[in-house]
Amino acid sequence: MPPKTADRTHAAYFPKLAAERLDIALCRASTAVARAADAHASESGLGVGQHLVLKMLASVGPCSQRVLSDELRIDRSVMVGICDSLEQAGHVRRERDTGDRRAYAVTLTDSGRQLLAHAEGVIPEFLDATFQPLTPAEREQLSALLGKLLQLHS
Repeated sequence: MPPKTADRTHAAYFPKLAAERLDIALCRASTAVARAADAHASESGLGVGQHLVLKMLASVGPCSQRVLSDELRIDRSVMVGICDSLEQAGHVRRERDTGDRRAYAVTLTDSGRQLLAHAEGVIPEFLDATFQPLTPAEREQLSALLGKLLQLHS
């Protein structure tokens, strides 16, 4: 059995690594937040991807799966499954795109609006719990900094 001092040395390694490698810290933080979001989403019955699709459709109106995929940064093959499940549940419908007869526009239904309203109602509680260690000013700063990174890499 290794000595207890070795355990303490190993336990302190990740914080040191994260301080040296911002990319690793960001990936680990992103993974932790994504896991929390998935757990929260499963409790509300609406997956993260489904939530994002409903939210975008409510904001911008009907659009193609390609546009949804591109704008939300969700792989196109995954987007098909998201839209299929939302359509089967009656939360969206696919209609011929009036601008492009070869394409279909995904349209939000009243059921989808209701589901989105419910999901949006519990988001603030989830965000408060997830980002509780940060002050409101730190949250704003984090949002601004991540926004800069996303603009650079989108």
